[in-house]
Amino acid sequence: MTAYFIRRLLLIVPTFIGITILVFIITRFVPGGPIERIISQARQMQMAGYGPGTSSSDSQTQPLSDEQIQTLKEYYGFDKPVLVSYFAWLGKVLKGDLGVSTRYYDPVWDMIRDRIPISLYFGILSLLMVYGVCIPLGIAKAVRHKTGFDNTTSALVFVGYAVPGWVVGVFLLVLLASHWEIFPLGGLVSEQFEDFTTWQKIMDLAWHTALPLTAYVIGSFAVMTFLMKNTLMDNLASDYVRTAMAKGLSFKAAVFRHALRNSLIPMATSFGNNISVILSGSFLVEKVFNIDGMGLLGYESVVERDYPVVLGILVISSLLFMIGNILSDLCVALVDPRVKFE
Repeated sequence: MTAYFIRRLLLIVPTFIGITILVFIITRFVPGGPIERIISQARQMQMAGYGPGTSSSDSQTQPLSDEQIQTLKEYYGFDKPVLVSYFAWLGKVLKGDLGVSTRYYDPVWDMIRDRIPISLYFGILSLLMVYGVCIPLGIAKAVRHKTGFDNTTSALVFVGYAVPGWVVGVFLLVLLASHWEIFPLGGLVSEQFEDFTTWQKIMDLAWHTALPLTAYVIGSFAVMTFLMKNTLMDNLASDYVRTAMAKGLSFKAAVFRHALRNSLIPMATSFGNNISVILSGSFLVEKVFNIDGMGLLGYESVVERDYPVVLGILVISSLLFMIGNILSDLCVALVDPRVKFE
């Protein structure tokens, strides 16, 4: 097993290079980068009369000279071939330097580091809620298959799965925040948060967390719940469970002592992959609730063509995803002792 995980760790290197070089090349050919944005801003200033050539014919000309454009290309590293620029960027990443934002001119790592606690907060809460609710609910649905409880919860879970989380967020904002004014319209804390006592800070944070957390987890219940239910039903129909019950074991004992552990294997498979989701967040939910987390940062970076930030987020998310795959294998090995990695 040790040799297997060593090979998996070594495979992270070529996989990481493949992912990052592909995205790096795409960013070079997508229009609307930092140089195009500066040219557009200069043209707007020219048209507004802040520069020379304010006539309608002059406003359509290039507002920057060739020398200025070449200087910008050298500043942003666009004057070199793609592969040369990529390996120069990769060398900085290996030293812990993710670059500087082309829009805000702040270090990329500082921008990401400031938002990691927010994404971790919602990610960990979402993970605890999903597993804490879906596993017991899936067990209850399996042992009460085709009852009123099973049919009712299935309908509710499917409705939650069919409606996107950000749509649920908009509905909750309109109904509970705008119309009834029970919850705040957005943000993570109140403006007077620093003046609150410890208990007031906890309640204020929970007050602001309720709606976005609901929008975060609403779509995950269906997949995990039905995965737990269907896997448990398959194990309950297996010969080893029927044999245990034929020997006098109660149905409850057969469920929790025999079938449940085997049913947790698919849940363990997806556990490691959720690590990357914990940090990446949901950019649509964060946009709706105005939460300044990793998801919103990634969304704004893509829209504004802030390539250093996009690549910085990609570095972190891709590494976490690959490490999460390895942790998934570990979780499976812990749950199922029959699994041997060669």
